[in-house]
Amino acid sequence: MVTGNTASGTFYVFNKKEQSIPVVFIHGVGLTYEIWQPQLDFFKDYSNLSYDILGHGKSPLTKQNISFDDFSDQLIELINELKIKKIHLIGFSIGSLIARNFATKYGARLQSLILLGSIYKRSEQQQKIVNERFNQAKKELKLSRQALKRWFSDKYLENNPGTYEKIRSILSGNNMANFLKVYELFVKHKNDEDFKKIQVKTLVMTGEHDIGSTIEMSQQLNNIIKDSELKIIKDGKHLCGIECADEVNLSIKNFIEKYE
Repeated sequence: MVTGNTASGTFYVFNKKEQSIPVVFIHGVGLTYEIWQPQLDFFKDYSNLSYDILGHGKSPLTKQNISFDDFSDQLIELINELKIKKIHLIGFSIGSLIARNFATKYGARLQSLILLGSIYKRSEQQQKIVNERFNQAKKELKLSRQALKRWFSDKYLENNPGTYEKIRSILSGNNMANFLKVYELFVKHKNDEDFKKIQVKTLVMTGEHDIGSTIEMSQQLNNIIKDSELKIIKDGKHLCGIECADEVNLSIKNFIEKYE
């Protein structure tokens, strides 16, 4: 296991195994690579790479104006520096939007693509809700505690206070200026990728009860992305990668092993 920073400062954790295409994880807005711990544990016998996206955790953000291209450039620089030729790429929430952008720009570097909790063409009402959340975050300079209620079931939060505290601690540790810049990208995303450029085998996955990245959105992505499969995680909400880790992990494993 190697932890370090790239020349431009990206913090990463790399578990390298010989003869294995690395599984690369991109976290969501306001979070860090640490949310992938259930996956990193499960895939410990595979090469796996997780990192903090720009402006999160231990990765700096120095640009005033940013775009999804900046996040794709961050990832390509990271895998180039680590001399990785091909990856299985897994993105969650805004991480899935970064992964989509990366797939349109650097598709030749992908062995497979997994989009977890990905948005697509929010309705007018859905857009209004995320705009309100963003404005609330700007006003209060923090992500609402209600986020955790959207991300986990009440029962899970009740039975796992340690996880609640861990996620709350990550959220409260954000550099708010950076967080708001990245959050705004997520809120204003226009689904304007050239989906025809996504030529790699793709798995679209979301939680059954995810109200922000709905089943309908995943179904639409499945229809628009060539060579894609759809998986709905039973009883899952937004952070089903933690709450429903067993099912998510098996779904990832079964998918990537088809394309090793």
